[in-house]
Amino acid sequence: MMKRLSVLALTVLTSSLLLFGCGKEESTPEVPEVTQETPAEAPEAPTEAPAEAPAEEGFVDDEEIPAGMIRSQLTNEFIDESLANKRPIAVMINNIINAVPQSGISQAGVIYECVVESSITRMMAIFEDWESIEKIGPVRSCRDYFVYWAYEWDAIYCHFGGPKLYVDSVLSREETHNLDGTSLDGTAYFRTTDRVAPHNAYTSGSHLLKGVERKEYPLAHTENYREGHFNFTNNLHPNDLSQYSDAIDAAYMAPGYLVNKPWFEYNAEDGLYYRFQYGDKHIDVENGEQLAFKNVIFQNTYYETRDAKGYLAFKDHDDTLDGYYFTNGKAIHIRWKKSSDFSPTKYYDDNLNEIQLNPGKTFICIVQDQKSDAVVIKDSAGNIVVGGESTEASEEEVDMSAEE
Repeated sequence: MMKRLSVLALTVLTSSLLLFGCGKEESTPEVPEVTQETPAEAPEAPTEAPAEAPAEEGFVDDEEIPAGMIRSQLTNEFIDESLANKRPIAVMINNIINAVPQSGISQAGVIYECVVESSITRMMAIFEDWESIEKIGPVRSCRDYFVYWAYEWDAIYCHFGGPKLYVDSVLSREETHNLDGTSLDGTAYFRTTDRVAPHNAYTSGSHLLKGVERKEYPLAHTENYREGHFNFTNNLHPNDLSQYSDAIDAAYMAPGYLVNKPWFEYNAEDGLYYRFQYGDKHIDVENGEQLAFKNVIFQNTYYETRDAKGYLAFKDHDDTLDGYYFTNGKAIHIRWKKSSDFSPTKYYDDNLNEIQLNPGKTFICIVQDQKSDAVVIKDSAGNIVVGGESTEASEEEVDMSAEE
């Protein structure tokens, strides 16, 4: 059973989903405005919240960096030095069954996944070397909690509309550099004919460059950029989690999402976690590759339901909650902290030391804290190490009408 920690009151709220037709702007959802108040019975935070826990002392990056290369902020892998000050893009990816397989997502260095209304999930893919990518999508609408995760990378946020009641306050901020398809369809985005709207909106590097030019956004990092988002080790000193006596065997794990029911399987031959959803491999249709990650994080996050239509709010800023870190077939229990809009989320072990991620791609599953008992972790023999209590969705939870 996943170790549970206390939660603070909701401070950063979220959410939403709007339909959009071909070339038409989204309308404001007819939902009642809600007053965001501190939950009446929110428990107190623990006395030992992760403060400014240092990275592991004594680590020196002694791996030789090839000429003309630098380390990626997203993956710590070697990339061309021309990308040294280049802003990434953060693209909202449609993840309903009608929208798969998706395009371009295997090229993302970091992917976030989080539940929206109707128990479906949406993903936000972070791309570093994005200008030459020919097709990304399908692209869908904004959720305001995703914007705060995009802030962490100083990313240009790419989406197709969003519910004005819940997203206008963050999208209208001067520091939110976003490319909205409701005003940039045909410029930053294009439509395909193989799918019906709203599942046929896509973008590409060249289209996004046109959108950036139209909006006059800088391509170089802004003053909000924070270096050192993840605390990486290098290829000479891989982190196999053997330093943790309580590390568990983790050959299979599922975050407990009710509709797409995703899971990850560890491949010992290449040391990667391969992703599945909707009962099959999660594929990028552009290259036929199954999504695979060196690092996977399950991040328990406090949430509330905003209204009768099921729009959600997630608390991005926190220092009281926990989760799991998976790499090299093992897992440890972790805690996390995000202290301000543009500060990166930091991850700590139970001794409050910042964990070290291995070089490679990272997938972050935002798990609803109150439903985190649905998480399942199995060892290499198929035995349940951490067991889920419920992985079935009720008819009330899965109402696809809002998405369709």
